[in-house]
Amino acid sequence: MFELNHLLCFVTLAEELHFGRAARRLAMTQPPLSRQIQLLEHHVDAKLFDRTSRSVHLTPAGERFLAEARQILRLAEGASSVARKVALGKIGAIRVGFTAASAYDFVPRLVMACVAELPDIDLSLKEMVSGDQFEALGSGQIDVGFIRPLLVRPGIESMKVFAEGLCLAVPGDHPLALKRAPVLADLHGEPFVMYSPHESRYFYELIVAQLAQANVHPRYVQYLGQVHSLLSMVRAGLGLALVPESAAGLHLDNVVMRPIALRSKMPVEVNAVWRRDAVSPLIPQVVAIARRLAHRPRRR
Repeated sequence: MFELNHLLCFVTLAEELHFGRAARRLAMTQPPLSRQIQLLEHHVDAKLFDRTSRSVHLTPAGERFLAEARQILRLAEGASSVARKVALGKIGAIRVGFTAASAYDFVPRLVMACVAELPDIDLSLKEMVSGDQFEALGSGQIDVGFIRPLLVRPGIESMKVFAEGLCLAVPGDHPLALKRAPVLADLHGEPFVMYSPHESRYFYELIVAQLAQANVHPRYVQYLGQVHSLLSMVRAGLGLALVPESAAGLHLDNVVMRPIALRSKMPVEVNAVWRRDAVSPLIPQVVAIARRLAHRPRRR
């Protein structure tokens, strides 16, 4: 079977129709070039050139073969280019997990940056709670996850990419929607929509710690798993809720977001996680983009 080098020699000679000029383009001497053409003609079992001491011309078989040879060389170069881009993490597919709350600000910025910097990748997004993302990483359902900080697990790399504060969500007709900046003491005895200790353990423990430090005891009316679910209950007038600052971007009717003074600075964090033994070259590319976003101020 002929080789790509045979085709390259053939195409170059077909374009130059002169062994000396073709040999110079190929950085070789004429005898090896002649040998390559002879081997190619042997492999295809057809005469491709009419050669005399003064001229070189393509035969009808050579003219037809020229188009096919160029196509093969283009395909080979394209395959090489694709392989290089895959190895460099410029193309391919990557599956990214994220929590619902991180979709308010960080994930949209991440997606926009990936589209701008890696336009040829196939980015698949999967909304999942943090615990499920760990399981999905282990089973190979996702390549990178963006989760709330949880216990470190063996074989998992982690990097903080985002941190923000909490704000108080109140119904539009509630007194706290209009008065001075609220403090935690204002929540004492108030109806309060709380995170589920099972589905949203991170938020639950964070807020319980804040309230305990302030010796504040709201009246819990609902336990829900997602920030948008809590906000829907606030919108319905069922109670107050502490939510990440980025949730203010939802602009829900009848929900007022108020800054609130907390007992201690315990920011809400998002971490990037991925398997230590992962081999996809796209993972470091996406993690690098997330790292840059972590050090880039958000537009308010």
